[in-house]
Amino acid sequence: MFSRLKQGYRYLFKKFDKSSEYEIRNILTVAEFEIFSQMSEYDKLHSFLIYKRCKKDEVLRNDINYLKLALLHDCGKGNIGLLKRIKKVLVGDKELERHAEKAFEKLKDINIDLAKLCRDHHEKIVENKMKIFQKIDDK
Repeated sequence: MFSRLKQGYRYLFKKFDKSSEYEIRNILTVAEFEIFSQMSEYDKLHSFLIYKRCKKDEVLRNDINYLKLALLHDCGKGNIGLLKRIKKVLVGDKELERHAEKAFEKLKDINIDLAKLCRDHHEKIVENKMKIFQKIDDK
């Protein structure tokens, strides 16, 4: 419950710090960065926070595709508002629940390995690295 309140607070009052783009450009390709740039301000902020946590993890920090996953895992959400996000948490939302598949579609011709990671980042049966990523993303 507390984490959901924190998410709401971030959505309403925090903004993505554009000074972080230099570091992001060093991780993502030009095409990947273009997709990141199209994400909502909240999703950029959330993704950069996940990226920073992944960089601290002993396993994930050495895997470039997991660092990219941190930055792009929610790129399929589009620019959705707070009310739709709340609806998804409370009763579900079919469109938002497809965000992982939409991320796959956006990335499949750019980086197929990254696209598969994005598609699978909410799956229940996954390999160990993805389990680590999911724990970070769920915090």
